[in-house]
Amino acid sequence: MASRTPARPRSPHLFSGFLKLHYSWGPHMLVSILHRATGSGMATVGTVLLVWWLAAIAGGAESYATFRDVFTTDAGNLNILGWIIGVGMTWAFFTHALNGIRHLVMDAGAAFELKRNKMFSMIVIVGGVVLTAAFWLYLGMK
Repeated sequence: MASRTPARPRSPHLFSGFLKLHYSWGPHMLVSILHRATGSGMATVGTVLLVWWLAAIAGGAESYATFRDVFTTDAGNLNILGWIIGVGMTWAFFTHALNGIRHLVMDAGAAFELKRNKMFSMIVIVGGVVLTAAFWLYLGMK
């Protein structure tokens, strides 16, 4: 006689029935993926910009002027490309840092309860946007 085993949870990508998922997305899943994406994005974009900047410095004044002109206007303000990269990197930094603090708290054994975990995840999402806006408003006031 075959014994009936209890149903085991399935992976999120497997379906049971017509388009019915076993898992529902929550903020804790989003910040987990954002932590990896922001870390990889900052490393990639930051490395490319650093190498380009160093090459521009080594290339002389004309080469550095070309690098500077890509990101700034004649008045020294950021143009649209410089602004997008600057705000994107700032948001990625603050989101990654807040999520790192969240992981540190969880590594200490706290915030594993679902409600608290979701609350900390929402703080990461909202906090990244608020800190980015505050940072750029502060820069704009100078």
